Amino acid sequence: MREPEISLPTADLLFPGEKIYIIDDDPGIRAPLKIFLEEHGLKVEEAARGRDFFAERQTNEVALVLLDIGLPDVDGKTLLPRIVESHPDAAVIMLTGVADLKIAIECIRKGAEDYLSKPVQFDEILVVVKKALEKRRLIIENRKYHEDLEKAHFRINMIHQLSVKMNTAYLSTIEVDEILQAVLVGITANEGLRFNRAFLAMFDEDHRYLRGRMAIGPDGRENAGRIWAELQNKFMNFMDIVHDFRKSFDDEESTVNQIARSLKIPVGDRENILIKAALERRSIMVTRAQGSMPMAMDRRSPADAQGEQGWPRAVERRSREGRESPPVPTGLIETLQNDEFVVVPLFSSSRSFGVIIADNFVTGQPISEDDLNALELFASQASLAIEQSHLYQEQIRKIAELESLTEELDKSKNLLIEFEKLSALGQMAAQLVHSIRNPITSIGGMARILTRKSATEEQKRFLEVISKETSRIDKVLEDLNSYTDQFNEINPESLKLCELLKKTLLLVQPEMARQKIVRQLDCGADPGIGINGDRKRLRQMFLQLIKNAIEAMPDGGRLEVEVRREDEWIRVAVRDTGIGMPEDSLDKVTDPFFTTKTYGTGMGLTMVENVLKMHGGHFELNRRETGGLEVLVKLPVSVLTTAA
Repeated sequence: MREPEISLPTADLLFPGEKIYIIDDDPGIRAPLKIFLEEHGLKVEEAARGRDFFAERQTNEVALVLLDIGLPDVDGKTLLPRIVESHPDAAVIMLTGVADLKIAIECIRKGAEDYLSKPVQFDEILVVVKKALEKRRLIIENRKYHEDLEKAHFRINMIHQLSVKMNTAYLSTIEVDEILQAVLVGITANEGLRFNRAFLAMFDEDHRYLRGRMAIGPDGRENAGRIWAELQNKFMNFMDIVHDFRKSFDDEESTVNQIARSLKIPVGDRENILIKAALERRSIMVTRAQGSMPMAMDRRSPADAQGEQGWPRAVERRSREGRESPPVPTGLIETLQNDEFVVVPLFSSSRSFGVIIADNFVTGQPISEDDLNALELFASQASLAIEQSHLYQEQIRKIAELESLTEELDKSKNLLIEFEKLSALGQMAAQLVHSIRNPITSIGGMARILTRKSATEEQKRFLEVISKETSRIDKVLEDLNSYTDQFNEINPESLKLCELLKKTLLLVQPEMARQKIVRQLDCGADPGIGINGDRKRLRQMFLQLIKNAIEAMPDGGRLEVEVRREDEWIRVAVRDTGIGMPEDSLDKVTDPFFTTKTYGTGMGLTMVENVLKMHGGHFELNRRETGGLEVLVKLPVSVLTTAA
């Protein structure tokens, strides 16, 4: 009989570890047939009875069974259904010494692939075996292909749902947690990547530690199988699965969450594979080396990839030739209770967020290159969610800052103008009181003297009127003096000077931005410097000084505010790079109504001087050698006075 052409080589018809089994009680057929098939590259085992086959065989190693119908312990037709049930992927070819079409049809119905009557040539058996194995391989590969298609469809659908959710709404902290948990579900879902466990570790706000944030995974195989079976039977969409999964696995006391909470690695530990993966933005595979490593996972030589005494070593994906993989810390192995896992970074173009750790702790299945590629796709979605959440949180902070600025602006609206007017009024009133009181007192005194020396009653009457009216004027001046004294009263409270200056600078931030002025607030080593003072008056004073500096830099420049403590004084320096002030004007700046501007009342620095006097301080102006002006304000650290 001419052997038909077979598309696959004989050695490729069996998957790794698989064998052909001959179950026949006739050693004259069984032994030579085994030798013949082995000569053609097939792995063969033999058994004389049915119970011998079931006693020793593993399900995953049976590819094909050559089954004799007439066995001494059990009829082949009875044994056939048991083999089909226990080895569903195995092909069965029946061997019989009696050619009976009815028996052949019955065997085919029960699951046999073919039916051969003895005596039969070994070449004919080989042809039938090859056809059965080729058909079986095509069926298995086709089934795997459909499974891969279903998984790919699930992943695409999940990525689509995550993208829609992220593109239709900004992410709050709660929503980003839901997105990240959805990603972890996709990594561990039966329809997804099928990893047993997934851990998320992220850098904290000050970027000092990498901390475990959340995790998903069962404590054992039975628990995982039960939960996934229940979820599959409900025919839910992905987000429904996420919701149900959270109820099933989101337990703070679960093993995976305890493991996640125990992860805390300082950023300075650059040799730790989690930190290395996050900061260098590269995926790292960790596996226990057994002999030669797969070249797809490690581009170096197998000897380099294997650790000391089989200890786990990291295998960097797409590593450059000769690049040494970082060692795996024993503490991390003990924490995860596993020495085979993959680490994938989470990052955007501007920052690194953390890592995803995934493993097959329950099943022990190896992690393939395709698994790693798919995991990186899921990690990119997680990174997008985290980045969008960061942008959202930054926007919230900026909105809050703008609201605070608006509130401060509302409170301080027309504050400087009002205070300058009141200060000008107070200064003018004080000068009027001082200038008018002395002449009026002299007039009144002279009138009283003349009254005593007057010769006529009419003259006395006129002089008494003068004396009486001067007394009225004196009373008005006294009342006016009492009114101006109220501007010298302060309401001291405990203040943080740098906080006060920071808020004051916020008030003029839009104006500085328009004039392209760069500002710097330097509080030195002690940003919490405190002082007792009147919050409103000090803010008015510093706002006046800062506005003066801004007005001196119409074409842009640099504004520096420096706070330092010197013994019992607090020194605040306000420096600008503006047009400065003429030397002959420095001594006149505190004079009421003196100004070098084409507008204004000329009371700004007069107000500054008065506020400092109230607080027991003083200030001075200095021209800077590099251009601009420096205002040095000194305030006492001790409890402040209320002197005018």
